[in-house]
Amino acid sequence: MRNDEMLLIPGPTPVVDSIYEALASETRSHTDPRFTAIYKSAIEKTKTMLKTDGEVFVISGSGTIAMEMALVNTVAAGEKLLVISHGYFGDRFIKLGEAFGIEVDVLQAEWGKQVDPLEVERKLAQTQFKAVTITHADTSTGVAANLELLVPLIKKYGALVILDGVCATAAMEEDMSKGYGNEEAKIDVILTGSQKAIGVPPGLAIVAFNQTALAAREKIERVSAYYCDIYNWIPIMNDPSKYFATPPVNLVYAYDEGMRLVLEEGMEQRYKRHAVYGTAVRAGLSVYGMKALADEGVAAATLSCMLYPEGIDDVSFRTALAEKGLIVAGALAHLAGKAFRIGHMGNTTVEMLEKAIVLIGETLNEQGLSVKIDKATEVFREHTLAVLNN
Repeated sequence: MRNDEMLLIPGPTPVVDSIYEALASETRSHTDPRFTAIYKSAIEKTKTMLKTDGEVFVISGSGTIAMEMALVNTVAAGEKLLVISHGYFGDRFIKLGEAFGIEVDVLQAEWGKQVDPLEVERKLAQTQFKAVTITHADTSTGVAANLELLVPLIKKYGALVILDGVCATAAMEEDMSKGYGNEEAKIDVILTGSQKAIGVPPGLAIVAFNQTALAAREKIERVSAYYCDIYNWIPIMNDPSKYFATPPVNLVYAYDEGMRLVLEEGMEQRYKRHAVYGTAVRAGLSVYGMKALADEGVAAATLSCMLYPEGIDDVSFRTALAEKGLIVAGALAHLAGKAFRIGHMGNTTVEMLEKAIVLIGETLNEQGLSVKIDKATEVFREHTLAVLNN
């Protein structure tokens, strides 16, 4: 990779040369047949990745735009939304819902924990919700939602399942054709962004609706949006030569290449690789006395929130790492200064992650905490052996 630094934050994530090269291709008219063919290809690849028979939207915007598009086209003002939150970004659906006049209820887990499915069932049994949002991997805590438990519960009570896959899509299983728990329990909406496990620079919002979600949109007489109204985008997604809003031409080039790489690797292999990466990074760092906020049974495959050992100063630690060429992220909210977040997704490699383990160990030693780097790398290698031999 041509990157000067190892960008191991929860997103954006490292970009490979072929994606950079696609991004640097000649900018053409958004109606040029050469571009529209690439746009159509990117849309079709997205449908393949998510296994949906519905509509996919690939538009200019951030993950927050994707959240807004998912919500405003399925839940009307005055209808009820249940938010299942495992951290900071799950909570974002609360403000989004309130902004559109939606009645929002929320189940918030203690940071580092999952919401108890029994609480979810009690809430669903008490109130008829139009939809329920789930953050698949919360970027603030590194907690993964259990779709096998939550999706069938939600569908049992007749609500739509809206899955926030911003920090999970292309790394953790998200299959819109699959019945979770039972054949009828399917994900209705998946939203994500280009800059995390897909490994493309930021700037694209991606949303997929199945037929049930599209039927819900049809019942909404008027949505409180213009840019985010899927009815303005469906004609363009089916025929990109048509115009509604100018697409980010070069980002679409890059996204199409990113999706090519995703599908070339294969979804099952990607899911396995990311699961191994997550376990290996957490195991290696545990040798240094670092504990993941999320226990292994609920930890996400894409990022980890690691609590500092006693005596480590957050700012000086991350600054020293940055001087060595490794960028990690600080923790959010009440964990700020007490932990850091490391991404291990997308185009990251075993070699990059092992180097990160070494640099973190060196930095801890420099800050007065004596740690065994050789032991940490040995543990990391033991966990990644299957990936290295594949």
